[in-house]
Amino acid sequence: MAAKQLKVTLKKSVHGQLANIAQSVRGLGLRKRHQTVTVADTPENRGLIRTARHLLSVAEG
Repeated sequence: MAAKQLKVTLKKSVHGQLANIAQSVRGLGLRKRHQTVTVADTPENRGLIRTARHLLSVAEG
């Protein structure tokens, strides 16, 4: 059985955000606005997404 995946897109810039929020975005593999990455649906990745949820768009798949 394959692990569930999440498509995460950076909608807003991390400029001016707290350092822990910017690091969470980088930890997900996002570098530029409107970039989309696919990450595993794990509790660790969910925590990173929750930290920066106001900057991100998340979809299953």
